[in-house]
Amino acid sequence: MIDNRIQAFKKDIDDYLQWMIFNGYAFHTCGSYQAELNSFLLFIIRNQIDCDDIFTLDTLKNFQKNKPAAEGAAVRGLWQRLFDQKRVRHPIDPPRRRLPNIYEDYLLYYNQTRQLSSIKLARIRRVLVAFHNYLERQNIKLASIRIEQIDAFLAEFFIPFSSMSRQTYRTYLRGFLKYLHYQKITRKNLAPLVVGPRQFAKSKPPKFFRPHEIKRLFDSFNLSSFKDIRNYAMVKLAYGLGLRPDEIRLITLDDISFEKSELTLRTRKNGIPVKLPLPENIIKAIAAYIIGARPKSNHRLLFLNLVAPYRCVCTNSVGAHITVCIRKAGLPGSAYWLRHTYAQNLLEAGSSIYEIKEMMGHNTINSSENYLTIHINLMRKVIFNEKL
Repeated sequence: MIDNRIQAFKKDIDDYLQWMIFNGYAFHTCGSYQAELNSFLLFIIRNQIDCDDIFTLDTLKNFQKNKPAAEGAAVRGLWQRLFDQKRVRHPIDPPRRRLPNIYEDYLLYYNQTRQLSSIKLARIRRVLVAFHNYLERQNIKLASIRIEQIDAFLAEFFIPFSSMSRQTYRTYLRGFLKYLHYQKITRKNLAPLVVGPRQFAKSKPPKFFRPHEIKRLFDSFNLSSFKDIRNYAMVKLAYGLGLRPDEIRLITLDDISFEKSELTLRTRKNGIPVKLPLPENIIKAIAAYIIGARPKSNHRLLFLNLVAPYRCVCTNSVGAHITVCIRKAGLPGSAYWLRHTYAQNLLEAGSSIYEIKEMMGHNTINSSENYLTIHINLMRKVIFNEKL
């Protein structure tokens, strides 16, 4: 009986590895998964674990405790596949409580339009679960909710959180309230009324890179891997055109005109599509990525993950990839520092605040002003009479 069970489990492992190969997973990934699953099989045999107890969190934890190098990704992958095939009773993680349809519809809509990371989606769900539970306890209907009731919920929900976390969760709740008004669940849009305490502290100056730091950043690329080639193109777009991570993510192959040296941005934060000239160095970076590093895929979005199954990168991933490149060059800062640098370069090139507003894709001049600091070179020329 034990032999039959082990043979069946071996077959499950072989079938799973064949499925990975068929779906284009990298060779080294398949190899590491095979090694981990073989170790897991030996662990099952030595500990004489019963069939019904193989795929449990306790078994997985004990396996990882005995094998510190094991990440558990391979076991979890096999577990999920067998659960999808209805051959394992329980999913890897216990099913989360389903919210009423209006909440679930919003989460689905928001995820589809923003391509959120699982972490951010979980945070949005957290505040919505707490909000729904509060309304249920107070016997309040969504359609008749008032701002006083929302304030009372936030006062209770915010107790364990820092001011920064409160600001983030306030933003998430505002998004849901906008959606309720858009769906005509509430007669009034309550989102603008959800505000935090007034901040009297002086705003931080924009942070940008100096020319020698930009040179250091681009000199740090050796372009010896597909990942480097892709990230190099992302950094070029962030620095050369001042694009937001979300704008970089949404670029499609159809938006790039190599003949006209032009990029069409169809979706910007201000809602106004725009055509931007593509400098030669950015064209070359994009072409090198498409020809030499972009996976073959039916997806039309330009930037894809480099591990099968190939998917479009999310906004957070774009920002993270760019930030990793910056840190690898030994520089402080994040992806948005490149956008600030672009705005600063426009200022020092003599562009007016109105021109900077248009190039940055802002709705108001006030937004553009937040990206600008003192014209350092001009100040040196006037005060110290330096020739620049």
